Amino acid sequence: MLAKNLNDCKEFIAGDKTIIREVLHPKNDDIDLRFSIAYAKVKPGDASLPHRLKATEIYYILKGQGIIHVDKESKEIKEGWVIHVPPNAVQFIKNIGDEELEFLCIVDPAWRPEDEEIIK
Repeated sequence: MLAKNLNDCKEFIAGDKTIIREVLHPKNDDIDLRFSIAYAKVKPGDASLPHRLKATEIYYILKGQGIIHVDKESKEIKEGWVIHVPPNAVQFIKNIGDEELEFLCIVDPAWRPEDEEIIK
């Protein structure tokens, strides 16, 4: 069994400018996983940078409210929402609330920096 506490996972700023903690990742954990899970947050008024992944990404919104942009579509989201982002879709998320927007990112196959492109 593998059991971890989120607070024990190192926090860092991702390439898309979200605040991230890698919760489960086959490169960090002695576990055979195809996917990775990261806890992410965006401060009020901030947004992640537009980017695309070669992988499928699922967002699960834990707290706060925002607008998710995937290619030419946008949707207002809040706690409890699940968003599927297909591979190679341009995406970003903006916090439109007064508190941090917190969410899980599940990436399949597991996230790798070389599979992410920041759109300028």
